[in-house]
Amino acid sequence: MASSSSALRTIPSSSMKLANPKSLTHSPTNSLLPFKLRNPPPSSSLKLNSSFSLPQRSFTCKSQSSPSSETERSTKVQELNVYEINERDRGSPAFLKLSQKPVNSLGDLVPFSNKLYTGDLQKRIGITAGICVLIENKPEKKGDRYEAIYSFYFGDYGHIAVQGSYLTYEDTYLAVTGGSGVFEGAYGQVKLQQLIFPFKLFYTFYLKGIKEDLPNELLGKPVEPHPGVEPSPAAKACEPHATIANFTN
Repeated sequence: MASSSSALRTIPSSSMKLANPKSLTHSPTNSLLPFKLRNPPPSSSLKLNSSFSLPQRSFTCKSQSSPSSETERSTKVQELNVYEINERDRGSPAFLKLSQKPVNSLGDLVPFSNKLYTGDLQKRIGITAGICVLIENKPEKKGDRYEAIYSFYFGDYGHIAVQGSYLTYEDTYLAVTGGSGVFEGAYGQVKLQQLIFPFKLFYTFYLKGIKEDLPNELLGKPVEPHPGVEPSPAAKACEPHATIANFTN
């Protein structure tokens, strides 16, 4: 015990300072929170407003039994007849033998562009322009099956685009995929009649989706298609009265 008392006496009194008693009386809450809340929201802000209203919208229903005039127009079928004639003065068609085989084979390409005349053969109206991809040679039918993608150009009136099978040995139907000018919004189909391959063809369009009636200038009574048909001399010579405005050449 003597040694313990000696050890206690060697500790200077200055090292035994007690903490300020006031510091020991601080709130336990303050000692546990490392931060203070500033401007706590008033209790009134926690109240929920239970009264609210949804915006009201009005709407109307149209009966499908009475379609608008625009809908009636879009389903109206308008018939258009044109002749496509190869007069052997455009370097058309071109045969690109990509298959490099002696007979027509899959992948051979045939770009082409021919002249267009009205169905009555009295006016030059424009040209065709497009390409055919050979799909299958049909030796038993002495012809070929092509996939055709091309357009019919009608000067200031616009154009019609078509796509589908083109058979050199029988009549076929292609889809009308669109148009421009007076043919904007066009859809439907076109019947292709092969008169003399690949020099004379007759087309009958069955057009839907066109807002206005087709121009009378394009709607002359068609000449009955047969291999001997020829455009009028004035139309063939592109005389002003025998062409449409700014006909495509």
